[in-house]
Amino acid sequence: MRRHRGATPPPWPRARPAAGKERRPPCPSSPPPTRSASPTWPWCGRAAAASASRSPATATREKDLDEVLQTHTVFVNVSKGQVAKKEDLVKAFGTDDQTEICKMILSKGELQVSDKERHTQLEQMFRDIATIVADKCVNPETKRPYTVILIERAMKDIHYSVKPHKSTKQQALEVIRQLKETMQIERAHMRLRFILPAKEGKKLKEKLKPLIKVIENEDFQEQLEIVCLIDPGCFREIDELIRSETKGKGTLEVLSLKDVEEGDEKLE
Repeated sequence: MRRHRGATPPPWPRARPAAGKERRPPCPSSPPPTRSASPTWPWCGRAAAASASRSPATATREKDLDEVLQTHTVFVNVSKGQVAKKEDLVKAFGTDDQTEICKMILSKGELQVSDKERHTQLEQMFRDIATIVADKCVNPETKRPYTVILIERAMKDIHYSVKPHKSTKQQALEVIRQLKETMQIERAHMRLRFILPAKEGKKLKEKLKPLIKVIENEDFQEQLEIVCLIDPGCFREIDELIRSETKGKGTLEVLSLKDVEEGDEKLE
């Protein structure tokens, strides 16, 4: 048969289903597509699942489950729309109240995260870690802070891998230790003022010396007054030392949380 130019070709013939294997219509109980992961709860060799329309990580903070769930129905397989049987729910959860079961799954179930969502979470954690490092650190020579972009680039250079189950603050401290091996970086110093009783002042000063980076000013008359820079990690130890040695008579004042110069450090 001749085909005219521009004419739509005839459709390919569709094969009929074999006898006894007619195509079934979609299950009416199937939930609509979801962008978020569905939390699951392993039971009876299978997994009960609640279909969530928002991140289940925030579910415990939501008072209205309708803001979190697409449906209160519990599924054996969300993607195939296979609904859990009543007797199986009672056996696994002790109740057939599907709303209560959804709450249990959201609060204690295992979150099934898609590769795309996991990648997004790791990217956000990576940036959060870099932000903490940039906020806490300076170039020790110039006293200028580093930008977040520069810290991110440095983290990529050392091939730092984000640990999803570890807090960003803990990882930021770990990143600082690793970056010290490849670049000029240290935590910005805190500026403190001590006012110590004269009787305990001299003795206490000797104990404080190892914890002090720089003494900027010292005045010893009726009391010992010291203005100094310290590493933020030593603050708690200094505070406890002054409290115990002076029996509450000494004072500790934070003059600045970060001793930095104005402007950002640039990468040459």
